[in-house]
Amino acid sequence: MTHIAAVHGVLAPHRYAQREITDMVARTCLPVGADHRALYRMHRRVGVRARHMTLPLDRYAGLGDFGAANDTFITTAVDLGADAVGAALDTAGLSPRDVDLLMFTSVTGIAAPSVDARLVGRLGLRRDVKRLPVFGLGCAAGAAGLARLHDYLLGRPDDVAVLLSVELCTLTLQRADTAPANLIATGLFGDGAAAVVACGTRRAVAGGPTVVAGRSQLYPGTEDAMGWGISGSGFRVVLGAGIPELVRENLAADVDAFLADHGLRRADITAWVCHPGGPKVLDALAESLALPDGALDLSRRSLADVGNLSSASVLHVLRDTLAERRPPAGTPGLLLAMGPGFCSELVLLRW
Repeated sequence: MTHIAAVHGVLAPHRYAQREITDMVARTCLPVGADHRALYRMHRRVGVRARHMTLPLDRYAGLGDFGAANDTFITTAVDLGADAVGAALDTAGLSPRDVDLLMFTSVTGIAAPSVDARLVGRLGLRRDVKRLPVFGLGCAAGAAGLARLHDYLLGRPDDVAVLLSVELCTLTLQRADTAPANLIATGLFGDGAAAVVACGTRRAVAGGPTVVAGRSQLYPGTEDAMGWGISGSGFRVVLGAGIPELVRENLAADVDAFLADHGLRRADITAWVCHPGGPKVLDALAESLALPDGALDLSRRSLADVGNLSSASVLHVLRDTLAERRPPAGTPGLLLAMGPGFCSELVLLRW
């Protein structure tokens, strides 16, 4: 099994109340003289009270083209990534030179050399560290990345592997796009990062739970439900209204089959570590899985406090679960997220 030694989350430097952000979006994205009431209703309904942003609010209107936004992504991703990985390694009692694999995931910017490569010298990682940059998994990448660390460490039980997620969603703002998907996204997504330090069986250190197994599931014919449309202005969000229904139709059967393969049922799970995709998605998840009251409280709180951080969100919820819930030792937990594909990623934990 894979041992989770530490999880650390960080947030972008500028924090604003939701109303302040909505005011900026209204000025930046809506035509002069347009009725702003629909936008304010959308932003109230997403369940977010405040978010952290890469730039001060007054910088977004003049951010420029995709190249300027992406340059900002690279600089900030390296800074936040260094903070997240460094703090996670300190918590685990490990040094940068102990790291054998660094996996980096993001869907809100691109870089070559990749962000993980830029962190090698910054953090003092070994020159022979294995690197794996991943793009395209979106909100599912936090869960998928943890599962892939587990796959790697099963074959290398002496190794230390780190997953780093950095998502700077606000840099993808489309200033001339008044489509509902873009306006909802401007009220839902925030900026942050998270790092997970995991150790193989023979390198285990004191810390959190173990990873038992992971499972990936794609849903055919749903490619248009979520993702990016790439244009000259950068990433244009694709966010279908049918996502909650996809959750209701598919997730319960997949969870039940996954748990059954390990001799478990939903009632055995003592902590649900779920990506806070939005209030409707969380409601669909709770209904389809018939979760007990309060099972998603940490996910809902994370959504309200910082918004949806794409792939980093589920790792922030995992950090909060380890710090606050402390499930009974030896009991199972389930970490899950959904993303473009449309897909789900499930990770079975044991506390």
